[in-house]
Amino acid sequence: METLSEAKFKQNYARHLQHLKLKGLRPKTIEAYSRAIRRIGKHFDYQIDSLSEPQLTDFFTDLLASHSWSAVKLDLYGLKFYYEHVLRKPWVAPGLIKPPKSQRLPDIITTDEARRIFAATRVLSYRAFFFTVYSLGLRLGEGLRLQVGDIDAERGRVHIRDAKGNKDRLVPLPRATLNLLREFWQVHRNPVLLFPNRQGGLKGAAAATTPLDRGGVQITLRRVVQTCGLKKRSRLTRSGTMPSSGLCRV
Repeated sequence: METLSEAKFKQNYARHLQHLKLKGLRPKTIEAYSRAIRRIGKHFDYQIDSLSEPQLTDFFTDLLASHSWSAVKLDLYGLKFYYEHVLRKPWVAPGLIKPPKSQRLPDIITTDEARRIFAATRVLSYRAFFFTVYSLGLRLGEGLRLQVGDIDAERGRVHIRDAKGNKDRLVPLPRATLNLLREFWQVHRNPVLLFPNRQGGLKGAAAATTPLDRGGVQITLRRVVQTCGLKKRSRLTRSGTMPSSGLCRV
């Protein structure tokens, strides 16, 4: 039988989801913040509306023992959001955690190494995608979201929508990339997506409503990089960018 605490928790959890959507947060952020409330709720027997600083200290200490700093931060931010927008209560533990600052720069892929990667990529859709992302300096998600209408051939630029921070930006469009995109579009002829998914084969690509699978792109790139014998770390395999180094001149 459901307890009163569980019933109240479910009600507040539903409100939490509403506020997350109303604030215009990204789907991945919504999932992370909602997952945080589910995890914290289960830990405290669904009584999380009046947690003390010692309780939070113990919880996040235990969480850090089994999860990454990234997961700990997301749980903290999700709970703070819950207190602010659902409970309308002040946060009881300011400055509770402070992850260590560390930044690892990705290795820059040279033009010659990029050529090797493209040549070793046998599937046309992936090869066109890697070339485009590399030459434009895009993040993985930005490349997957590209649409036919984002390409401004006349002005030689590409409209990147919903980039980091929910901001749009314009990037230069190299002639080599434009030519490749035109040739690739002649193959799939999807009226909206530049890189439609491959689930339905060539015939299904024209009517596809979703882009290439993110996981499939990353797995393919890792395999190609291994095939080429490269040891460098590209951000594209970790949902970031594949840094450009002049390929637009190729």
